[in-house]
Amino acid sequence: MATQKLTEYEIKRLENIRRNDEMLAALQLHAKASLLSNASKRQRDGSAKSYKMLILMRTLIKQLLIRRQLAREKPSPCVLGPLKMRDAYDGTGSDRAFIDTLLSFERKLISGVGIEKREFEGRVDLESMSLEPENIARIMPGRIMTVRFLPQSNVNIVAAGNKLGNVAFWNVDSKGEKDNGIFLYRPHAGPISGILFQQSCLSKIFTSCYDGYLRLMDAEKEVFNLVHSCDDAIFCLSQHPNDVKTLYFGEGRGGLSVWDDRTGSVSSQWTLHEDRINTIDFSSQNPNIMATSSSDATVCLWDLRKVDAGKPKSLKIVNHERAVHSAYFSPSGSSLASTSFDDTIGILSGVDFEDTSRVQHSNQTGRWISSFRATWGWDDSFVYVGNMKRGVDIISPDQRRVIKTLQSPHMTAIPCRFHAHPCRVGMLAGATAGGQVYIWTSS
Repeated sequence: MATQKLTEYEIKRLENIRRNDEMLAALQLHAKASLLSNASKRQRDGSAKSYKMLILMRTLIKQLLIRRQLAREKPSPCVLGPLKMRDAYDGTGSDRAFIDTLLSFERKLISGVGIEKREFEGRVDLESMSLEPENIARIMPGRIMTVRFLPQSNVNIVAAGNKLGNVAFWNVDSKGEKDNGIFLYRPHAGPISGILFQQSCLSKIFTSCYDGYLRLMDAEKEVFNLVHSCDDAIFCLSQHPNDVKTLYFGEGRGGLSVWDDRTGSVSSQWTLHEDRINTIDFSSQNPNIMATSSSDATVCLWDLRKVDAGKPKSLKIVNHERAVHSAYFSPSGSSLASTSFDDTIGILSGVDFEDTSRVQHSNQTGRWISSFRATWGWDDSFVYVGNMKRGVDIISPDQRRVIKTLQSPHMTAIPCRFHAHPCRVGMLAGATAGGQVYIWTSS
């Protein structure tokens, strides 16, 4: 085959390529580019290795710090057994002053002075109720689930439990002291569902938790004893007014158990609701009558003498549209107030609680605030419940409406859980989702 001649364009192109190659060879650009590429590659490899080494060193240091922290860490509140108060103490300084205060009540009991029972005369003066700055304190971190006054008139001590498993005690009268009278413990690993002062001995305090543990704080032995544990969460705690040796608590989906201190075990168990039981309360008029509120949207009344283990039958069922967060008897035991997520406060009264009425009240607290629970005061006149405008609504069962709202510029958070001092008329504690406690007083 004859060789094909190149065109003039192709001949000129090849000539240009040859000239460029000669110019590059003279400048040695290929060799310099190769050296630069190799140097850049080595630098990148070195940077990658240095970065990996830095990450490895940080990981090793972090693991070493974690191990040292665990070596110094206090025993876990999940421990199946007694937990020493000093190990559970999360406060600053010493808790000796608080322990000594509780033990002083024990000495009074031995000398013949027990828990005070006072007959209140007349109604509380609502117009005189006020909130003073010295009666406000942030006593613990996180959302408060329950708040209680110590049942003594000569000292004002508030106990509260939060969502993190902490239990705090605030001696309101200890103003100006280094620790402000606040003593913080962590005996549990989950939300506190109940705090109960032992009626025969104020130095012993029961606490219950969603972790399924029931503990007894014994100030004399300086320990949180584990008295009961179960696989299900414990959602509420109560005590029969005429039997200090038994505790009633709601666990799991609708279960109610009775724990006997004499045997150290559960003596009775019933399934009373289709969903969790939120509160248990007893009538002072007839202690055999028990009220339970449940997330199954019902309030049930029970006669303890007639509760059958196989198929319990209630005396009365009150239906709400949505979950019922609380149901409490009035001080006389003749009325019952329930709080539901259906935006009503239910009032039961009359013979056999046949008279039923509803008071409209917004109970939509959202996910970050504990649900509202309407609480009776010192007689059957008023019910106290928080509102979303940082106030305390006072409801008259007779008038079936909110008759007054307690408000103060010092109230900077929404009060959701309340307790009326059992020995001092007009002293009302309100707790918030930020760990604060506000105490209203009447002059």
